[in-house]
Amino acid sequence: MKDKISPCLWFDGQAEEAAHYYASVFGGSVDHVSYYPEVNPSPSPLPGGSVLLVEFSLFGQSYQALNGGPQFTFDEAISLSVACADQAELDGYFDRLTGDGGTAGPCGWVTDKYGLSWQLVTRQIMDNYHSGDRAGIARMMQAMMVMQKLDSGAMHAAFLGEAA
Repeated sequence: MKDKISPCLWFDGQAEEAAHYYASVFGGSVDHVSYYPEVNPSPSPLPGGSVLLVEFSLFGQSYQALNGGPQFTFDEAISLSVACADQAELDGYFDRLTGDGGTAGPCGWVTDKYGLSWQLVTRQIMDNYHSGDRAGIARMMQAMMVMQKLDSGAMHAAFLGEAA
């Protein structure tokens, strides 16, 4: 683990598969795989020798994928936000995350095939949010409320007060 703080994502047996999937979608790497001991002194959700923890990296940020069992599942209370350079990058991630068993949600949210939520947004949209232009932000948010996949051009036009 290279970062002081690393998000740990809880899976029910799919940790290694998920880590490889995320690395393929975002161009990251799977850095280390740890296994449950063959002889486990305490009850374990998976048999000895099964994958316990996978460390992987996306854009230089380290993550952990833990095979902890079925007790906990993902929900929208936690999501990973991806600042895309432009609409083409956003479209690519959207297509990859929804095209393999994921689902599109409202306002740019995507739930992948493992149940993890992602927010896909362009830097231009984030720059508009940081502008301090409250009226422009309100118009942009109004436009966003009817979208699934965000349309950065339409949101920027709304921000500027231009007709769509």
